[in-house]
Amino acid sequence: MGAAPGIAGSRRPEQEGCFLAADEWERDWFIQMNNTGGAVDVWEVHGINADDLIQSPEGHYFFPAVIPATELRLIQRDLPPGRRG
Repeated sequence: MGAAPGIAGSRRPEQEGCFLAADEWERDWFIQMNNTGGAVDVWEVHGINADDLIQSPEGHYFFPAVIPATELRLIQRDLPPGRRG
């Protein structure tokens, strides 16, 4: 993501960590929320214990640390804006 703005153009992260979708509905919601107008990739995460997730005030869960690349697997690439996974 680099220097791309966050939700509503924010220059700061909403939370200090990485939001993770719990199911397909939430995955699709995050995809549709894409505000950059560009394509979106979907990654599967392994090795994260559900007890280590923190619930944000908005009700979404995030992992409060960097997720190692070895725990990620690309499962969908270049989904156009507004498309469901």
